[in-house]
Amino acid sequence: MTTANQNTPLLPETQRGPAERLLDLVLSGSAHLWHNRPGLDVNGTWVAAAHATPAQRTLGKPVKPGLFVPAAVRLYRQLLDIHRLNSELMAHFASYALTQTDWRDLKVATCALMLVQEHAGQPVVGEDGKVAFHDDDWRAIGEAMVLHYERKSTRMLTPKAVLRVAELLELPDIARLNREAGFGDPASRKAPMGRWKRVASRWLAAREANLPMLQGLVKAGYKETLKKLARKAGYKPRAQGFFEVLGWKQKQSEGGHRTVGLNGLTLVKSQRFDGLSEAEICEWIELERLSYKEVVGRLPKDLGMTPAIMAALLPSLSDRDLRLMTPTLEELGLLAEPSVRGRWEQAVQTATDQRALNIAKNVRSEVLRQKLEEASDNAARQAVAEATAETDVRVMFLIDKSGSMEGAIENSKEALARILAGFPMEKLHIAAFDTMGTVLKPKASNRTAVQHMLERLKASGGTTHAAGVHALHRDGVKVPEGAKLVVIVVGDEAGEAGDQFARAFRDCGYTVAALALLVSVAGGRGNTVRTCASFMKVPFSEVNVDQFADPYQVPRVLKALLDAPTQPGASQSGWVERVMRTPLLKVA
Repeated sequence: MTTANQNTPLLPETQRGPAERLLDLVLSGSAHLWHNRPGLDVNGTWVAAAHATPAQRTLGKPVKPGLFVPAAVRLYRQLLDIHRLNSELMAHFASYALTQTDWRDLKVATCALMLVQEHAGQPVVGEDGKVAFHDDDWRAIGEAMVLHYERKSTRMLTPKAVLRVAELLELPDIARLNREAGFGDPASRKAPMGRWKRVASRWLAAREANLPMLQGLVKAGYKETLKKLARKAGYKPRAQGFFEVLGWKQKQSEGGHRTVGLNGLTLVKSQRFDGLSEAEICEWIELERLSYKEVVGRLPKDLGMTPAIMAALLPSLSDRDLRLMTPTLEELGLLAEPSVRGRWEQAVQTATDQRALNIAKNVRSEVLRQKLEEASDNAARQAVAEATAETDVRVMFLIDKSGSMEGAIENSKEALARILAGFPMEKLHIAAFDTMGTVLKPKASNRTAVQHMLERLKASGGTTHAAGVHALHRDGVKVPEGAKLVVIVVGDEAGEAGDQFARAFRDCGYTVAALALLVSVAGGRGNTVRTCASFMKVPFSEVNVDQFADPYQVPRVLKALLDAPTQPGASQSGWVERVMRTPLLKVA
C-alpha cells in the first residue's frame, strides 16, 4: 500500500506485514525489468527514449536495451523482505506467479530468489545428536519453476527466462543483497547461484533427449539463447545431435578432455534466401514450417517482406504476434483478406494486456483503431472474469469530482476508461460526488462509452464520499444475497470523517467485503477511505492511478483489487488468500 507519491508507506514499517508488502508489490509496480529498446533512467524509473518529454531527456541518463538495474534491485529487495517475514507466503507466491499469471519478469525474479534462499531441506539435529527432521526445501520450488512444462502455454519459463534468472543473480547489486541475506559465502567473489546450474543443466538435458522439442525452440528463434544457456550452465551434452540442431561448431578445450561433437558434425545452418523468387520462398516456408523470426533475417534485401511471404508466415504467429504486427499487416494490405481479417479479429478477442492501445496509435484505419481499443477492453474483461470466477462480485465505483481534484480529474478519467469497460454492466454501479452524489451509467460496456460518460465531470465543490453511496441507494442499487460488494473510490480521499463514510454504507444496507482506493492527487491527500475501512473492519488496498498507464498492469491490478475475501469480516485481502491457496510446485 503506497501513497500517491509512492514514497511514504500507508502504515508504519513495523505494522506492514508480509501480506501488506506482497499486495503493495503487486499494486505499485509493474515488475517490468527487461526492455528491448533504448531508454532513459529518470530518478530510477525507466522511460522509453523515443517517447520521453523534454524534461525527462534533461534529467535522464541513457540506458541501453536490456535489464534495467534499478527496477531489478527494487523488485528483488521487496521479494527478499517478504521472504524474510514469511518464507511460506513467498513460496506460494512463487508458485502463483508462474502458474496463475503472465508476468514474465516477475516469474524470473521469484524463481531466482527461490533457487538461492536458505531453506534447502537441511537436516535439523536434535539434542541427542540425531537428525530430528529436515527443513523445508523451498529451493525445490525454484527448480520446479524452471522444469514446469505445459505445451503451448505462456505460463512456464521460456529459454530466455531461464537464462535471465542467471543474469539477474549475477548482477553485483543482487549478489550483494543475497550475501547480506545469508544466501551465499560472504567472502566469495562469485555471485550466489544456488541450484541454478544444476536445474538449467537438467532443463537442457530434457530438451536434448527430445530433439523435436529442441528443434521447435530453434525454429522459435531461441538458438543463440540455448547456446548461452549451455555455456553458462556448463552443460555437457550426451550426443553430438545437440550441437547439430543448434548449428554449433565445436573445438577441443585446452585441457583436451572433450569427447562429444568434435568429429563428423552435420551442422544445421539457416541459409539466406538470396537468389530465390517470392514463390520459392513461400514454398520453402510452408515446406519447412518456418517461423517469422527464422525468415525475416534471411530475406533478400531487394525483396524484403511481401504480402505473400507474410501470408505464408501467418500460421506461425501467435495471437499476441498478430496484435503487435497490426500496423505491418495493414501496410501490406493483408487485413483486407477475409481469412486474415478473421484470424486477426479472433486475436483481438484473446488479449490479456492493454498494449493494443499503444499499437492503435500506429494504424491509419479508424476501424482498426477501434478494434484495437476493443482488444484493450477484452483484456480488462478477462481480468475481471478471472477475479470474480469463484464468487458473485458487485462493484461500486465512487469518483471524487470535488474542487480538490482540480488538475487530477483528467488522470482519473483516463484510468477509468481503461478499466470500467471490463465490468458487466449489471454488476457495476458508478457515482460521482462532491457534496452531492450523481449516478453515472455508460451507454455500453466499452471504452468509448465510458469516455463519453466521464466527459462532463468537472472538478468543483466540497467532498462528501457518503453522497455517492446515498445517490446509488436512491437509484435503487441493491446487492443480491450471497454476492460480495467491492467498493473502489477514485480520488485523494480528503473528505468527511471515516466513521461518517462507514455509517453511510450501514444506513443504506450495504455490507462491504473490501474497500480500495485509486489514488489521484493534485495537492495533498486525506485519510477518509482507509479510516472507513478500519471502522468497517474490511480489507483495504490502494494503488496510484498512474499505474494504469502501464498496459500490462491494468489486468493485474484488477485481479488483486476484485478478489474479495472468502470469509465475511476477514481483514486480509482476498487476493492474498488466493495466493496462499495456490498449490506449491513440485519437481516432477
